[in-house]
Amino acid sequence: MRKQGEFRTPVHRARSGQSPAASAGGLKRWVIARFEKLGRLYAVRSLAPKSGAAAPGSVGSGAAGSVKIAATLSACLCLLVSISYAQAPPAPADQQVVLETSSGSIVLEVFPTVAPRHVAKFVERVKAGFYDHTTFHRAIPFGIIQGGDPLSKDPSKKALYGTGGLFEQKREPSSLSHTRGTVSAVLAPGNPDSGGSQFFICVTDQTQLDGQYTSFGRVVEGMEIVEKLSQAPTDAQQRVVERIEIQRAYLRDRPPPEAIPFTDTPASELARYRVALHTDLGDIVLAFYPDSAPEHVRQFLRFAKLGLYDGTTFHRVAPGFVLQGGLLTTRSTPVPQKYAPLVKPLKAEFNARKHERGMLSMARSDDPDSGMDSFFIVLDSQPHLDGQYTLFGYVEQGMDVVDKIVARPVDGETPVQPLSMKAEVIQR
Repeated sequence: MRKQGEFRTPVHRARSGQSPAASAGGLKRWVIARFEKLGRLYAVRSLAPKSGAAAPGSVGSGAAGSVKIAATLSACLCLLVSISYAQAPPAPADQQVVLETSSGSIVLEVFPTVAPRHVAKFVERVKAGFYDHTTFHRAIPFGIIQGGDPLSKDPSKKALYGTGGLFEQKREPSSLSHTRGTVSAVLAPGNPDSGGSQFFICVTDQTQLDGQYTSFGRVVEGMEIVEKLSQAPTDAQQRVVERIEIQRAYLRDRPPPEAIPFTDTPASELARYRVALHTDLGDIVLAFYPDSAPEHVRQFLRFAKLGLYDGTTFHRVAPGFVLQGGLLTTRSTPVPQKYAPLVKPLKAEFNARKHERGMLSMARSDDPDSGMDSFFIVLDSQPHLDGQYTLFGYVEQGMDVVDKIVARPVDGETPVQPLSMKAEVIQR
């Protein structure tokens, strides 16, 4: 028998022992990342290199199916925000909600035009200190976390967590889809008009909940905290074992948007910049061809300046063919959520430059407009790649370092010990 505050619609999570790649094609980026890590790269067959290895790039987007899963790599989850092509959110309120928890801070934006009554009541409670010392009492790994029950202020009432603070509001139809980071009102089973103080946050897309729950906000900072909380140990009723307290909830003015580097830099000026990839084996200095591929150069410089390439690895070594790296899902930590909207595919900028030794080009899937983050350095002349991949730069210094990386032990095309990098932008 379900208790009040439990979901009437299943929240997606992977079955025990089932990998994300096996359970859904919907998270195609996870599949791409996983296959690239394994060195099993797929692209248009006609572009395969002479050696018989796969062309630079990743699994294509042909995997069908709308099944979603909960468990996945956290780094990949951040990327999914930017490539899921969900609708843009409506205009948020002027102030954000900060939840200071015992595990870190989570910042929410709320949308008054989507669910005005729910937002007004939520903000009213925050101002009154209602949520202070309540807990996130329920968690489904990489599914949802649930909190806001006033009973959770009292540890002696743990058996009742999830039953308090309901039956206060009627449902408001909301156009905000239950994608990753969405905040929505908890309901009692079988009663769509039973919303109250309790809310849940989607750790991954849970769009099967659309139209059934009133969504009214979205996490803008701290999704890594949300992910961590979703993995907290729970009992058989999905109640969190160790107390995760909302120590304080308060409003803050929305900070001014951060200036995005290289947004307005003319293509002619981009040629003045270099990127040094610092590795344990030495530095590789890259120069660029903005006259041939301005937007690829712009995005590469932007990712380097923002530190997005820091901690990524050279994940593929194909001697005589390419050295490939920069895949953001190889980061040791997730891409900061505030930068996730910047991680997006680029329109191909194929040009007349040749894929000779030392050239820098963008990896892609079989979609010409799918290049985004992963790049490759050509190790030997590859004319069959000319006009098929966007060549946007070259190694100005450090081909000896490239050769050292290529000489390291591999398992197939996967390095036995992947070498990480740190990118530094240099202006000449």
